[in-house]
Amino acid sequence: MNLLVIYTHPNHQSLSYAFLQRTLQGGGENAAISDIKVLDLYEEGFDPVLVFNQERRRRDMHKEPSLELYREQLIWADKIVFIYPIWWGRPPAMLLGYIDRMFASGFAYREKGGLLPEGLLKGKSAVCISVMKGPAMYPFFWLNNAHKVLMRRVLLQFVGVRKVKFFEFGSMESAKGRHQQKLERVYRYFRTVKS
Repeated sequence: MNLLVIYTHPNHQSLSYAFLQRTLQGGGENAAISDIKVLDLYEEGFDPVLVFNQERRRRDMHKEPSLELYREQLIWADKIVFIYPIWWGRPPAMLLGYIDRMFASGFAYREKGGLLPEGLLKGKSAVCISVMKGPAMYPFFWLNNAHKVLMRRVLLQFVGVRKVKFFEFGSMESAKGRHQQKLERVYRYFRTVKS
């Protein structure tokens, strides 16, 4: 299994970064995982801004040369892992910009004339690891689970990724946030996951 980890946080002293390290440690100890690649969007200097004009048309976005390496990473991956904070009830704008640019028609999905398109990333699975300041149940009760709906249904299932697991951790700026237990959960998952 090939693991692509897409890390989205500007600070390498953050709790998100600690989750990245535990993901890599667990994955590195799992014989079912043959290779791991990390895409650190901030460190990479990924440009999240969509530009459409006379030279760059939306219908050609899936062929944009500057994104070829990132397309190859997504094709290569069997499991895509997103690690990010929840800001304003959703992932950071940097990650949303990556999604806007990468999950393009002609690459991640194809229109086929029906109600829904054909997802072209079938057979892959995904894991979303997110942390937030507020309580874990806040997104469920106050935001109608918008974050999970966005990542699972609006994005991943739309492009053919059916198997999606969430680690959504709340109260992470609290001394009672049980950080070590949550880090250990992520580590154990990646150490033992088979598909």
